[in-house]
Amino acid sequence: MNRILFRFSSLLVICCASLGCSIRGAHAQQLPHQDSVEMLLTNIAIQVECTQAINDMYNFKFRQAESIFRWLRRTYPEHPLPYFLMGLSQWWRIMPNPDNTQYDDRLIAYLDSAIEKGEKLLDNGRPKQKIEAAFFLAGAWGFKGRLYSDRKQWTKATFAGKRALKYMELAADQNDLSPELLFGDGLYNYYSIWVPENYPILKPVLWFFKKGDKALGIAQLEKVVAEAFYTKTEAMNFLMRIYSDEGMPEKAFETARYLHTTFPDNPYFHRYYARLLYQRGQFYELESVAKSIIDKIDNGETGYEEVSGRYASFYLAHLYRVAYRDKARSKHYYERTVEFSEKAKAYEAGYYLYALSELAQMADAEKNILQAKKYYEKIIDHAEKKHPTYKEAKVYLQKHRKVK
Repeated sequence: MNRILFRFSSLLVICCASLGCSIRGAHAQQLPHQDSVEMLLTNIAIQVECTQAINDMYNFKFRQAESIFRWLRRTYPEHPLPYFLMGLSQWWRIMPNPDNTQYDDRLIAYLDSAIEKGEKLLDNGRPKQKIEAAFFLAGAWGFKGRLYSDRKQWTKATFAGKRALKYMELAADQNDLSPELLFGDGLYNYYSIWVPENYPILKPVLWFFKKGDKALGIAQLEKVVAEAFYTKTEAMNFLMRIYSDEGMPEKAFETARYLHTTFPDNPYFHRYYARLLYQRGQFYELESVAKSIIDKIDNGETGYEEVSGRYASFYLAHLYRVAYRDKARSKHYYERTVEFSEKAKAYEAGYYLYALSELAQMADAEKNILQAKKYYEKIIDHAEKKHPTYKEAKVYLQKHRKVK
């Protein structure tokens, strides 16, 4: 329950989760000094220079994106934006596998710098700059809360969530200044209703928050996609999952296809698109999409690792077993599912257990009882007793207990 709560409280305040910028080398136009602008979020000159880096970041070209973020830090050293962007870049490195901790220290360091600069801007800036400062402070504390909850550091997550909500309230109802600010409202309106619907135990906690509106939240996020510059992609990322949860599969699929097509080297978008193809039974396209994931993993491309491999290999194994009746290739990809799952230590995941079950059945069909028993013994070691594969393994091992 704590994990759900902390994810929820921090989720609601990621109001600037897709900021980015770019510069075209020495020929880029001169941007105005920080003191001469009211808000960087609405500065057209910066937006003109912001297209390529955001694409690079979402497409996992972090080196190119971060060179621009560092330039922005030199240009606006006292603004939270560049420090937040550097933190966001670390966050997207983590996205494909939330258990990856190697970027945690850098993420926290950049978010702390964004918080320091944001607090100074909140104290000393002009009125509109104060609103922008609250926007970045809410986002930075929100990301810290999400990370701490993922790491089960509950006390830190609680503190970060409270601070994030505090700053979110300071920036509330200021959407007329920038459509970017509507992003946080949209998330809040949707998830403040979704959470108690799906986790009734949290209803008493939400009595202390203003009442949301799921339909309004979706409409607000769709408006962000249509009108915002920086937060457009992040809003699409949330809508992709919201559409799935709300029984709007066509919208979810179209959004996922757009994100994957636009950012073909983003493993998170790549994996989600493959998942929807699998659910829709679109096996012809799924084959090439899932194979592409495996190829990128085998080639060591940035962000492609065991979690994505576990999904893609299972989809391919199922495809070759059901659609093509190709036992050899199906077996190969079930074996890769097991391999990827064990590397990711995802021993209780359904794909891992069902892959072991399929491999055991294949071994049994080949009269290789000892090999089948090895697969089923792994299921017994890792599956919950109520899981279907556990019961299957128990019956098989009991039946063949004398085979050694």
